[in-house]
Amino acid sequence: MIGKIKSYDADTQTGVIKSEEQYYEFHIDDWSEHVQPIIDSDVLFEGEGETASMVTLIGSYLEHQEAVKSRKTAMILAFFPLTGLFGGHRWYLGYKKIAIFQIIVSVLTAGAGILWPIIDGVLLSTGHLHKDKQGRPLK
Repeated sequence: MIGKIKSYDADTQTGVIKSEEQYYEFHIDDWSEHVQPIIDSDVLFEGEGETASMVTLIGSYLEHQEAVKSRKTAMILAFFPLTGLFGGHRWYLGYKKIAIFQIIVSVLTAGAGILWPIIDGVLLSTGHLHKDKQGRPLK
């Protein structure tokens, strides 16, 4: 099954994975990676009842990280007035909380938050914003 880590307590070494509206508990003994579990990371696991076993990270959290998202697409979304103003480039890169905040700022300031996407576009074009939310490099 594929799921997302919703919580992890380093003291008890237990966590919870959510998959298709169901929750599964796991223990560090069922964890197959050399890094500690990270909240919101995607995992592959075997679900038995309410317990997860053989939990493995998938995607960008592994050492070998392949580029999935395009820097050019993110720049176009940032520099295009409507999508840039409402954080389209941040949604695309997976930064949902920043995108929501940018929408709120844009609405409350009647669009005066236009500097934000311009700055983000410059950061993207100069390579200072070079990874998506999951830590994967941009193409």
